[in-house]
Amino acid sequence: MPDIHIERNHDLGIARARQVARRWLRQVEQDYGLAFTYTEGETQDVAQFSRAGIDGKVEVTADRLRLEATLGFLFASFGAQIEQKISGKLDALLGAGGGPRAA
Repeated sequence: MPDIHIERNHDLGIARARQVARRWLRQVEQDYGLAFTYTEGETQDVAQFSRAGIDGKVEVTADRLRLEATLGFLFASFGAQIEQKISGKLDALLGAGGGPRAA
């Protein structure tokens, strides 16, 4: 079971959602030093990320973005703060691109 689960519904379509997800992942990469791989699919993209103490993935579809992450021992006590910060950045990007609808 993931320590962090963030899911947002949106009405951006896959192309715009892909742009938002990439921008969001670049911010998270800078903030937390994550390395990620991004694989585009026809109806769903998947970004997998990791660094010491954090592993997870982001799924992007035409109407939903979902992040799941597992935190190691050192990060586990900061899970709520990490989730709050990541959620805020995602909501800001979705708001600029079509408006978030919380899941």
